[in-house]
Amino acid sequence: MLDAFIIEEIKRRERSREEHERPAIPLPLPMPMDRPRHRTETDDEDKPPRGVVVIDM
Repeated sequence: MLDAFIIEEIKRRERSREEHERPAIPLPLPMPMDRPRHRTETDDEDKPPRGVVVIDM
């Protein structure tokens, strides 16, 4: 007769093995069109300043 610890360890290993053997379907992921360009100092100058306006009534 096996120890309870050994029996539980065998069951745990069987469960983990079943989880790894599950079938999987690869998802079709879209390919990125363009890489994002790096920000430069001129980019900041071309854009208007942004901010927050709070209106209290």
